[in-house]
Amino acid sequence: MIADRLADYSRSLSFTTLPPDAIHEAKRRLLDSLGCAFGSWSAEPCRIARRIAQSVKVPGGATLWGTGWKTLPDLAAFANGALVRYLDFNDTYLSKEPAHPSDNLSAALAVGETVRASGKQVVEAIVLAYEVQCRLCDAAALRPRGWDHVTYGPFSSTLAAAKLLKLSEEQTVQAVNLAGVANVALRQTRVGALSMWKACAFSNAARNGVFAALLAQAGMTGPSPIFEGAKGFTSLVSGPLDLPPLGGQRQTDGQPAPFKILETYIKHYPVEYHAQTAVEAALVVRDQLLKAEGPSALAGITEVEIGSYDVAIEIIGRDEEKWRPRTRETADHSFPYCVAVALLDGTVTLKSFGPRRLADPTLHRLMQKVRVVRLEDFADWYPQAMPTRVTVRTEAGKEYVKQVDFPLGHPRNPMSDREVEEKFRALAGGRLDRGRAGKVIEAVWRLDRLKDTGELMPLLKIVTRDR
Repeated sequence: MIADRLADYSRSLSFTTLPPDAIHEAKRRLLDSLGCAFGSWSAEPCRIARRIAQSVKVPGGATLWGTGWKTLPDLAAFANGALVRYLDFNDTYLSKEPAHPSDNLSAALAVGETVRASGKQVVEAIVLAYEVQCRLCDAAALRPRGWDHVTYGPFSSTLAAAKLLKLSEEQTVQAVNLAGVANVALRQTRVGALSMWKACAFSNAARNGVFAALLAQAGMTGPSPIFEGAKGFTSLVSGPLDLPPLGGQRQTDGQPAPFKILETYIKHYPVEYHAQTAVEAALVVRDQLLKAEGPSALAGITEVEIGSYDVAIEIIGRDEEKWRPRTRETADHSFPYCVAVALLDGTVTLKSFGPRRLADPTLHRLMQKVRVVRLEDFADWYPQAMPTRVTVRTEAGKEYVKQVDFPLGHPRNPMSDREVEEKFRALAGGRLDRGRAGKVIEAVWRLDRLKDTGELMPLLKIVTRDR
């Protein structure tokens, strides 16, 4: 049974057997995610989530990042997870089903703090959550069946929580059963015009994963077998799930399976991952265009062609709303918007998605010149590569073309530790002064030496009237 296998793996995973690069990657993802959280501090869905979480105060509970408020761990996982996710700037994994595996971090940190887990234990939980979520994404696509990718989240988050709570094998199986039976999410979250829920869909999954683990700890049981049952997960939700050896387990060649955290990607631009290569290509094309025709050439663009592949087009290049985004959530999931703003501005930052930029008529006129086309050349590239070819044609009769296959932050084109630190500083700059930001960076790099991960929380407290 899959639940038994996941429980056994969860309990066997040990920091002492993790490869150093997996440990280091867990720290990089934590730093990256904390930066995303600070960057999202004032966003409305994050404020709503924080207000809900602050309705409960629990001495010795889990900290709402940025504050000194402690609450229930599941509420903290929800509120902190929305912070990580809102900007769509946290990491990504693309396979049969896409994922943002750092969405699990809020659950690991919340439970870790409440049980006073060491940094090593939290690293274990993080690597475990990445491994489970990514392997499930490799096994079966949920999107074609109408389910959202966050549906795998309760499994990964509950296993991370169960690990930190030191649940028995039977309790861990029950946590998986409980996580799986009541948390199937609809794909409508990511169809057409997107809502605030995009930021909260996984944090809700993480919250429910933590809650399932807490229920199991208290003795609650769930329906079994949750995956293989007649009305179970594989029958009604995912279809067949064939999980290969998990990270560290022996493969048929006798070698240990690699850990999936090493195959996930950090984002360099605050846009949906399939748009990363599109933005990079558009910026190169912009430089070519300006050098050849001068600053006025941008007004002479007659056509922008974005060459892509099926999955990317389905997610960010098909719905009519992508050509008329009215919300940040829709804009950062729009090929036309992301490429148009890169061409006009020469950069893509958080400000690219502000209200004034969203309403800019010049930007909207350029978006109407964008065509998204499926390129047969790219048919078999995904998920090994995420190619985008941007072609711009002008009134002068000229054509400018750039193709990018692996964006900065991909395992084939990784960001350096310094670049990850710079991203954190840029996102946290409005909330933490340089000295405090440096202390957070230092604390994350020595995470595995912390005896109590709660020591990290005071460093995250910001001084602001913006609650």
